[in-house]
Amino acid sequence: MKTVLMVAEKPSLAQSIAKILSRGSMSSHKGLNGTCSVHEYTGTFAGQAVRFKMTSVCGHVMTLDFLGKYNKWDKVDPAELFSQAPTEKKEANPKLNMVKFLQVEGRGCDYIVLWLDCDKEGENICFEVLDAVLPVMNQAHGGEKTVFRARFSSITDTDICNAMARLGEPDHNEALSVDARQELDLRIGCAFTRFQTKYFQGKYGNLDSSLISFGPCQTPTLGFCVERHDKIQSFKPETYWVLQAKVNTDKDRSLLLDWDRVRVFDREIAQMFLNMTKLEKEAQVEATSRKEKAKQRPLALNTVEMLRVASSSLGMGPQHAMQTAERLYTQGYISYPRTETTHYPENFDLKGPLRQQANHPAWADTVKRLLAEGINRPRKGHDAGDHPPITPMRSATEAELGSEAWRLYEYITRHFIATVSYDCKYLQSSISFRIGPEHFCCTGKTVISPGFTEIMPWQSVPLEESLPTCQRGDTFAVSEVKMLEKQTSPPDYLTEAELITLMEKHGIGTDASIPVHINNICQRNYVVVESGRRLKPTNLGIVLVHGYYKIDAELVLPTIRSAVEKQLNLIAQGKADYRQVLGHTLDVFKRKFHYFVDSIAGMDELMEVSFSPLAATGKPLSRCGKCHRFMKYIQAKPSRLHCSHCDETYTLPQNGTIKLYKELRCPLDDFELVLWSSGSRGKSYPLCPYCSNHPPFRDMKKGERCIPGPRPFPPSRAAPISPYLWSLFSVSPCLAPCWTLRGSLPQPFLCSLAPGWETPGSTWHCSGISQLVCCSPSKS
Repeated sequence: MKTVLMVAEKPSLAQSIAKILSRGSMSSHKGLNGTCSVHEYTGTFAGQAVRFKMTSVCGHVMTLDFLGKYNKWDKVDPAELFSQAPTEKKEANPKLNMVKFLQVEGRGCDYIVLWLDCDKEGENICFEVLDAVLPVMNQAHGGEKTVFRARFSSITDTDICNAMARLGEPDHNEALSVDARQELDLRIGCAFTRFQTKYFQGKYGNLDSSLISFGPCQTPTLGFCVERHDKIQSFKPETYWVLQAKVNTDKDRSLLLDWDRVRVFDREIAQMFLNMTKLEKEAQVEATSRKEKAKQRPLALNTVEMLRVASSSLGMGPQHAMQTAERLYTQGYISYPRTETTHYPENFDLKGPLRQQANHPAWADTVKRLLAEGINRPRKGHDAGDHPPITPMRSATEAELGSEAWRLYEYITRHFIATVSYDCKYLQSSISFRIGPEHFCCTGKTVISPGFTEIMPWQSVPLEESLPTCQRGDTFAVSEVKMLEKQTSPPDYLTEAELITLMEKHGIGTDASIPVHINNICQRNYVVVESGRRLKPTNLGIVLVHGYYKIDAELVLPTIRSAVEKQLNLIAQGKADYRQVLGHTLDVFKRKFHYFVDSIAGMDELMEVSFSPLAATGKPLSRCGKCHRFMKYIQAKPSRLHCSHCDETYTLPQNGTIKLYKELRCPLDDFELVLWSSGSRGKSYPLCPYCSNHPPFRDMKKGERCIPGPRPFPPSRAAPISPYLWSLFSVSPCLAPCWTLRGSLPQPFLCSLAPGWETPGSTWHCSGISQLVCCSPSKS
């Protein structure tokens, strides 16, 4: 019996799909990585009886990274990252052993069906899976097709079974467009990020950001926020004046009238108009109108609109909203949440999802009435050719989902019901008045049919007081005419919803990556989220954007990234060559990078105004081993020690506290040891600032703590050592307690090393003293 391997994008999806296709008759067991399960059952495929094995990955199997030394900031010029630095695909999460897991499950299989998410990223993961599995599968005979792609938009019985019945092929062009984006973002982002991080962190101590990152999408996103900040800062309020009139319609009612001129910016002119009208006792009706109007039902829901509403109305950040939507999708409650489409295909079954809601306690009456009277065809929106709009696929309650997921599910469901409801109809009345030479008006609205606003009450037409019945020539007594003084107000900081709109308009990011870019500028301390989910740029974010504008505005404007996104879409459509797009774009940004490096003084001038130099930051903590002066401890991210005399900076472990460690010194370099402590986990260990930044042992990486245990004295660090320092060998984390002193030890001394000196039992002869013997680990 032949075997069909089927691979989904997440373990929960694999379980749901296998349960549907096997009709619940499957056996399951954990895979070798302990994370992904394998679900097995028998069935038919290509007209023959087969054994199905359904499993999954956990997102991307591979990630792109630089080779070897090109990952070390100190050893490579960032300019080399544009072309000279080779890249390789590495396992995205080595702990999962995903490649080995796929090869174990794929070995001996005859067919593979790819159930990855149906977007560009999903197509890219398809080929990552194929690269791992195809070499171990059984060879096809006679040109037999062995690779299949399932395309689906929701985890429902109908959609999954239809996808299985209409299997296609993975799209290599879409996968290539993702490869191109990954390489562009890696090379461009790393080059700029490494250069500006090293340059500015080496000069300023209160940047309060561990990474001064640059991203081709991230930076224009920040640019929108700073642009709004600049408008607020440069705003100069202007005083203006408004006339307001009030007329009596009967004994107990009055109407407030709006001035047709709206406002004037000259007080004397406003006073003149007031003088001309305030003596009038009557307001004469000039015209009346009554017109039936309609408020249109919403377009079908796509990702960007869902994120906008989640931020503005539900108080959910875009990243959190996207994660919640993905959980609802994998659990089968909604259709695929990443889509640019707002138009339902003509053959889409709208009544099926609607019937699922017919017994829901919150909207059953509305749904039943729609099903009985006939649904209204949704408005024609934009068809991006990807997935149908976001649609609820089955009914759920708050108790079932939890409050957070329920709020998003409720909105998606109400929005869907609204799209197949009727427009809201209302009657708008207006009356135009003349008081002396000036004209005023008032309006009123009366709802005729609530339509879709019944299910979306927050979209209801505002209730306004009904207007009196009158006709041209009628008069009403004027009870008051007054002049109001007001001021123009500045715009507010961008909300997340407004930022999402700008990013979509200018082609920055995709429906899937927009939340990631917004989250990045928050994590980098470039913006802070204030009440109302408004994004206020920090001092660092403002200076960076102003610096980019000063050096090369295209680094922060959305135009160049938008052009790159268009080229990537052409790759996905098979209309542009992957290599040519990649080469041309990297060449453009390489030139920009060199100009940026040559012109960095322009940004530095802005930094000097806003941030303090390292020498003037922090508090004295431990002594430098070179000049023996106190170094400054800088707590702001990234925490580090700076010696102003030597002009050297030493990075420290992050997310903890640092204090002096017993005033002990490292025997290798004479730097005072410090104790790092993590308050949350209670971990602590001493370390030498110099050794941590310049590892003395081959097996020690930069930034690592020194691990106690027998180690040879490093040949590169043969230096004068005092008797006091020698006494520290047994306590220093930098050198294991593996040396025994024999004979007297004058101060200072310098030893020359001979081959084989590190072998236990050998002696180390030093000028002017007896000998040092290398022995087994000892406490002596």
